[in-house]
Amino acid sequence: MTVSKTLLSLFIVLLLSLNTAFAQSGIMGAEAAGKWDITLQTPNGELPSWLEIETSGNQALIGQFVGPAGSARPISEINFSNGTYSFTIPPQWTPYDEDPHFEFELNGDKLEGWTTGPNGNKLEWTAVRAPSLDREEEPVWGEPINLLDENLSKWELAENNQFQMKDRILVNQKSGGNLVTKQKFSDFKLHVEFRYPEGSNSGVYLRGRYEAQIADNYGEEPESHYIGGIYGFIDPTVNAAKKAGEWQSYDITLTGRMVTVVLNGTEVICNRPIPGITGGALDSNEGEPGPIMLQGDHGPIEFRNITITPATNVSM
Repeated sequence: MTVSKTLLSLFIVLLLSLNTAFAQSGIMGAEAAGKWDITLQTPNGELPSWLEIETSGNQALIGQFVGPAGSARPISEINFSNGTYSFTIPPQWTPYDEDPHFEFELNGDKLEGWTTGPNGNKLEWTAVRAPSLDREEEPVWGEPINLLDENLSKWELAENNQFQMKDRILVNQKSGGNLVTKQKFSDFKLHVEFRYPEGSNSGVYLRGRYEAQIADNYGEEPESHYIGGIYGFIDPTVNAAKKAGEWQSYDITLTGRMVTVVLNGTEVICNRPIPGITGGALDSNEGEPGPIMLQGDHGPIEFRNITITPATNVSM
């Protein structure tokens, strides 16, 4: 290729880049594009949610939303007029009198707005930009910590707790409260063994915010809402589940947003970024360490051999 052709190619690439940037910057309201951690004010206290705003071509704003419960769902269009953003989406699991409606404004580097609750009441919320959680160096692993003992001394017990230790096995006999570690963690390697009866459902929440799904999905096509997935966000590449009633294992490494999931010895997620919190998260404070949470409010489940190895060179 001659020098002139090389320069022409570089000029075309630069021109296309400038055109793309110009087109996106020309979308009204595009300055709010990005991922946002939401704190929702409710009559029962604060609840976490999450919002992503994206540009679509050079015409529109779209996005996805995660509520206090459920999973990520798409927003087909986010409207912007006179400084106010708005969108309406269908309800997911919680029954609503009408479809939930959202209105908000960008004030400085925060979003402030409201949404309609299940009874049509307005719930105020604020949001901050989600941190990148990028890591500049490889983790230095500390000593493994055994999270199970006969007294469950490393866990906070909910009022409706159904978890009990029986013969070195953590047993959740029926739907009840979730189990949350007293200690909080930044980056870590987590080993968990679990067993569930047919049709049951549970999960392991990383930092209390990102659910690694546990459910009876043996033989089904892999997807994020099934075992091996990060709920609603990341599909496992294969379904490595065993049949209900058999002991299974998770080996999960979380560094920043990057997660690797090994289910029953098979790597099903390889170093993928988790976009944001999943439904059921304890909070939306993604820039802070968080606990391990075992989901007990869905069905019976047993755990054993829960070990966490924290990184020693991370401060969030």
